[in-house]
Amino acid sequence: MISSKPYEPSNTLADQAAHSADNAIRSTQQVANHAFDGLAVKVQDVRDQATPLLNRASEQASALAQRGLDAVRDSSQQLRDKAVRASDTTVQYIKDEPVKAMLIAAATGAALMALVSLMGRSRASN
Repeated sequence: MISSKPYEPSNTLADQAAHSADNAIRSTQQVANHAFDGLAVKVQDVRDQATPLLNRASEQASALAQRGLDAVRDSSQQLRDKAVRASDTTVQYIKDEPVKAMLIAAATGAALMALVSLMGRSRASN
């Protein structure tokens, strides 16, 4: 047998507690939303400030790389010029002093052969 009781105060208390919990959840959600909005604004501000710095750093790195390439190009051109001058000087020396040039070449060849021979012997003995 089911008895119907008039409106019970315990239900009212539970309803009030549930209503208070809902209010607390909504309030917490609003605070969290405001905090996230503020955080999003700060992140955007940081991004806006960092972008020019990153662009400037990138430009400086590119400029530095270009200067390095230019320096290598200049150095290799100077090296080529020196090699051409040395070659021209050697050819001119051979033309001016052919006997002396042949004696120097023969002595250099003999010294290199002696060195190769010594290195070959030292490897064979090991």
